[in-house]
Amino acid sequence: MIHKSSVIDPKAQLSKNVKIGPFCFVGPGVELGENVELISNIHIEGNTKIGSGTRLFPFASIGTQPQDLKYNNEENSIVIGNNNIIREYVTINPGTIGGGSQTIIGNNCLFMISSHVAHDCKIGNNVIIANNVPLGGHVTIEDSVVIGGNSAVQQFTRIGRLAMIGGMTGVLKDVIPFGLSIGNRNYLQGLNLIGLRRKKYENQKIMGLDKAYKEIFSSKNLYENLSKINGEFKGNELVNEVIAFIEKDKKRPICSPQS
Repeated sequence: MIHKSSVIDPKAQLSKNVKIGPFCFVGPGVELGENVELISNIHIEGNTKIGSGTRLFPFASIGTQPQDLKYNNEENSIVIGNNNIIREYVTINPGTIGGGSQTIIGNNCLFMISSHVAHDCKIGNNVIIANNVPLGGHVTIEDSVVIGGNSAVQQFTRIGRLAMIGGMTGVLKDVIPFGLSIGNRNYLQGLNLIGLRRKKYENQKIMGLDKAYKEIFSSKNLYENLSKINGEFKGNELVNEVIAFIEKDKKRPICSPQS
């Protein structure tokens, strides 16, 4: 069903059961999967693919050119997965040549009012981004992350799986998987134990992670601390995930507890 007031380019690709409400614009390079719903007053352009079951609320803007002064009209794209909820005034920009030319969003994510996904971001599945949260360019957010309202994530920052960012946090440093990060300039307050229990991880593995966390951040020399992690943690996939995250990009600063 397409409302007569909306403008749909003939070259746009619409799958079965797409619903488009009043005053929407859908450009020529856009692909909408089955059961996508544009409620009203939505603008989608560029090479933008939106997966099935995704709902977009009024005044969302998807696919307009990146807010990067280096961008020079190169070919780029956005890929958005299935069953996402994109609320009012959300903006999502496509990639740039400096970041692979593609912005990618997984499945089952919630983007609350006025959140912004900048160019070349990579966002996993089951991510919740609360109201008024801007993500800078090249940000990577892994699965099941929650970012509280009015926080801001600096460009190139990585946030690991199942981490939680408290509201009004300035995220300048990478946050380890399962980390709980807060502050005007972010620091680690501990682990997201509630999130781990909700995912039904064994208590023994959570306790092992908690012990390893204390050892990893026992001093400011992070990589020396990592080298001392002994064999008792080798079978704990939670600990291994944290270590792999830290070692993946040694140029990036890692968010640590306050001294």
